[in-house]
Amino acid sequence: MAPYTFTAVAANLPSTVPFIGPEAQERARGTPFLARIGANECVFGPSPKAIAAMAQAAVESWCYGDPENFEIKAALAAHYNIPADNIVVGEGIDGLFGYTARLFIEPGTAVATSLGAYPTFNYQVSTCGGRITTIPYRDDHEDPEALIDLAIAENARLIYLANPDNPMGSWWDAKTIQCMIDAVPEGVILCLDEAYLEFAPAGTAPPLDVFCDKVLRFRTFSKAYGLAGCRIGYAIGEAELIQSFDKLRNHFGVSRIAQAGALAALADQQYAKRVVQQVAAARNRIASIAKDNGLEALPSASNFVAIDCGRDGDYARRVLANLVTRGIFVRMPGVPPQDRCIRISAGTKDDLDVLEEVFPEALRNSEAST
Repeated sequence: MAPYTFTAVAANLPSTVPFIGPEAQERARGTPFLARIGANECVFGPSPKAIAAMAQAAVESWCYGDPENFEIKAALAAHYNIPADNIVVGEGIDGLFGYTARLFIEPGTAVATSLGAYPTFNYQVSTCGGRITTIPYRDDHEDPEALIDLAIAENARLIYLANPDNPMGSWWDAKTIQCMIDAVPEGVILCLDEAYLEFAPAGTAPPLDVFCDKVLRFRTFSKAYGLAGCRIGYAIGEAELIQSFDKLRNHFGVSRIAQAGALAALADQQYAKRVVQQVAAARNRIASIAKDNGLEALPSASNFVAIDCGRDGDYARRVLANLVTRGIFVRMPGVPPQDRCIRISAGTKDDLDVLEEVFPEALRNSEAST
């Protein structure tokens, strides 16, 4: 018997990782992937100015990062024309989800989310002993009205919704999201995940309201700014709500290098706009490859495309497995009916050339094994 005692919550949790990374799959395969287009990373990379800033910061990596994240908060405040007191910076959106769960979730506390939505939110809630309640997607979209109804019925303390959505790439317009915010019951917080917002059409997000204490809006430098490996994101909300993160956040969690990279990336909006254009072109090409193979690509406002394989989840899993066997790292939604799809991240020309070459063979092999 082990000489230590876990908390009651930890004792009942599995030792798991929410995502099997491409590195783990490469170790199992014994060879690297030809195209890494499954994790919704920005394959176009960060701004050269951000790379230079991080290289300079590496020289100073004997220093801790600023625990107040002062410069990046000031830059974000100027970027959005809001006070810096309405911004908290953390170790990516995932890290901020963890802090949010610790602030609001106790054993048995309910949260409302969609079945098959981004799983790391659930992971963080579970580490606090929270009770996850779900509603299904509606027409490949998260269902704002049903989430509000679920939160009321279950006395939930948090609601999670991503706009644009992962894993489907679907989105709601600003009016719909604002109606949802207005409908959030008193004492409940809407965790609005806007990680992919830079890729979405104009009019997707409602204006920032820094006086509204019913919503936390989570954004990141991982996607359009190409800094996923640096782990830096932020949340925007009412000032007192934002200040509450200082109760428990890791004040040295964001490295000096990440702070420097994010600051330079935010300043280089011209580069970020080029990345958004490259992503849009890649989405169009992925949709074209799907069409050439008799499949349908779902409309996407993110940096990936969900491709409807036209059958059930078992068939889509065979397609995914055949792509992985041929050196293409992709992922897929986890629950029906969304699991009829595979999800392909925007790739470089070379990435998508490989996809175009091997996709027909992967489909033929999947068909033969039916």
